[in-house]
Amino acid sequence: MQPLFLSDGDVALRPLSPEDAPLLLKWLTDPENLKYWEGEHEVFTAQRIQEDFFTEEPLLRRCIVTDQGKPIGYLQVLKLDGEACEEYEYPHPERAGFGIDQFIGEPEYRNRKLGRAFIRLLLDHLVKEEGAEAVILDPHADNPRAIRCYEACGFRKIKFLPAHELHDGELVDCWLMEYLPDAQPAENGKK
Repeated sequence: MQPLFLSDGDVALRPLSPEDAPLLLKWLTDPENLKYWEGEHEVFTAQRIQEDFFTEEPLLRRCIVTDQGKPIGYLQVLKLDGEACEEYEYPHPERAGFGIDQFIGEPEYRNRKLGRAFIRLLLDHLVKEEGAEAVILDPHADNPRAIRCYEACGFRKIKFLPAHELHDGELVDCWLMEYLPDAQPAENGKK
């Protein structure tokens, strides 16, 4: 899959590079980030960062989110196949789709609507350039901040997933959320 280089004003996405490993390690040793990514008791080391983020996966693209050139977060995009649809429990595998997962790693950049900005940038690209008919994600049910962000970007909850994801040694509930380009309100009289 082609790497992503996207920009819209101050917010941009660029491919993850080996030089980003220390940054990921910094973010994934912050308990606030781990609260929703893997779990607060997870231990990330330089080796685990290499294994988790730099192992080649043909259907997965990994990106760094930047604001005014400063790295502030991480995003990954997965082209959905049958196996991914099963993992997400997605009921519409016939749609050409993608799954996304992301976090803002820099605490001072949270609650500034930057998540909305980079997710909308990505959605626009996936729909217009890659023919996405659907984009899905599965936030933890106890993460209202993320759910509000995704709803503001046009995602809607389609299925409650009880005990869906192993997080800090326990299975946690998630929401399967879906973005359908055809279901979005027209902008400026256009669909």
